[in-house]
Amino acid sequence: MKGKKPSFDKATNPKLAIKNLFKFLKPYYKYILIVVIFAIGSTIFSIVGPKVLGNATTEIFNGLIKKINGTGGINFDKIAHIAIILLSLYVISLIFSLVQGFIMNRVTQKCGYELRKRLTAKIKKLPMKYFDKETNGKVLSIITNDVDNLTQSFNQVSTQLITSIVTVIGIIIMMFSINVTMTFIALLILPAALIVIGGISKKSQKYFKAQQDYLANVNGNIEEMYGAHSVVKVFNAEEKMIGKFESNNDVLYETSWKSQFLSGLMHPIMNFIGNIGYALIAIIGGLFAIKGKITVGNIQSFIAYGRSYVQPLGQVAQIANMIQSMIASSERIFNFLNADEEIDDGKKKVPANLKGEVIFDHVKFGYDEKIIIKDFSLKVKPGQKVAIVGPTGAGKTTLVKLLMRFYDLNAGSILVDGIDIKDLKRNDLRKAFGMVLQDTWLFSGSIKDNLKYGNLNASDDEVIAAAKDAYVHHFIQTQPDAYDMLINEESNNVSGGQKQLLTIARAILADPKILILDEATSSVDTRTEVLIQKAMDKLMKGRTSFIIAHRLSTIKNADLILVVNDGEVVEQGKHNELLKKDGFYANLYNSQFTK
Repeated sequence: MKGKKPSFDKATNPKLAIKNLFKFLKPYYKYILIVVIFAIGSTIFSIVGPKVLGNATTEIFNGLIKKINGTGGINFDKIAHIAIILLSLYVISLIFSLVQGFIMNRVTQKCGYELRKRLTAKIKKLPMKYFDKETNGKVLSIITNDVDNLTQSFNQVSTQLITSIVTVIGIIIMMFSINVTMTFIALLILPAALIVIGGISKKSQKYFKAQQDYLANVNGNIEEMYGAHSVVKVFNAEEKMIGKFESNNDVLYETSWKSQFLSGLMHPIMNFIGNIGYALIAIIGGLFAIKGKITVGNIQSFIAYGRSYVQPLGQVAQIANMIQSMIASSERIFNFLNADEEIDDGKKKVPANLKGEVIFDHVKFGYDEKIIIKDFSLKVKPGQKVAIVGPTGAGKTTLVKLLMRFYDLNAGSILVDGIDIKDLKRNDLRKAFGMVLQDTWLFSGSIKDNLKYGNLNASDDEVIAAAKDAYVHHFIQTQPDAYDMLINEESNNVSGGQKQLLTIARAILADPKILILDEATSSVDTRTEVLIQKAMDKLMKGRTSFIIAHRLSTIKNADLILVVNDGEVVEQGKHNELLKKDGFYANLYNSQFTK
């Protein structure tokens, strides 16, 4: 990767991430306890097996010696009895393992389901300022990659950690029951194993954290390139976007292979240490057998245990890496879930007979302490058409965002029918508004479903009536399947103008008391603009309307035109009045018709 070398950090607050995770898992404690019990049971029954098998080996060996000496033979009944016991142990271990696996899979899938549900619900509660700072790709990565990583890691960690710890403890106990001296010799390799495990785990932790972070960045780049594909093509920015993607992808590649390589080292190194232990046990066990201090079957059992007890230590180390990755995902998920929500502190409901009077009283507002609206006051009567014009960045769109309480004011107040919007429930307030924006939004689904988005209870007749009022009914009728025609995911199987007319029909069907029209005709051809203007005239009839427009020719019939510059109203009045003043508005208007 070129440029500055990235820093790979661990989770910023792992204790808090773990605390949040345990709090989330509280409803599942009883199921996890059952999993723990069955995992312990499965491991114990499995551990006892080698010693029982050793007894069978000893019985066969002693029988052969007796047969050679002519004093007897192999006791097949006893061997059969031991075989039945051994088979029973392994069958019980299998049943326990299957039960704990089934329960754990159900628990982890339920956790994933619940997390996605909470994350999706959280998106609806977050204020607009959160999405001003975070990319769509990061949010998407949290809901998909981090949830998957957390649930899969938790599934493996919960069972493997218990199994590995119980296996190590159980094997050491079984080795002590066979021969104390050989057990101490076997344990000599334990410090070497722990040093290797600690070193590798410490080195790999930061790469697992960075892997999840840069996976989010890569997802964000892909989402950005896909969403703005045509823009990238128009400006020949393919190389720039690919370079940005490759930069993040290089870091993802680097962190991924390093984390997986370091994690993968564990198995061969632990095998090597285990083989050293195996050689020591085999040599010393042979000497002890010659001296009659241990039976042949016990040597077999001890060798089996000696080869086995190092592997769980390696698994614990790999689990430690998984835990780090899990903590990193947990931190990102719960940081998102614990982000400050949009507070709905209003107590009052919007009156059923809302008239639509709107008052801005010395409104002051800014993003991150940068004041945009300095001191704005205005009284709009019910049913008035108010146009807001001004240069880019003057604060036009910010005013309507404040009106719908997407952001809270720094000072002043906004009143609807004499009620401060801070005292109204946000959802009720927003139901009173209808919006038609420059950036049209339609979802993947039928035209009918898109139109009913603002009024789910609307009948088919009402849908058709709204489409007729928006001058889009004829267009719909000419399409395959008419109102049942599916709009694709990108909404590119209908033109920009038709999409705008559909959004107007949607607003008509919602029947709001107050309308916000933000640059609604700025990106269509002249013929479609006429249709849109006619549709908007029908839509605005009898409703209080706020119209943000760059094309000043479309607002000549507005009841009041506000000229905004640097967050302040510099002029206000009707079209002809403002032209006579020959001021800021006149300059804006004339500039659009001057070559």
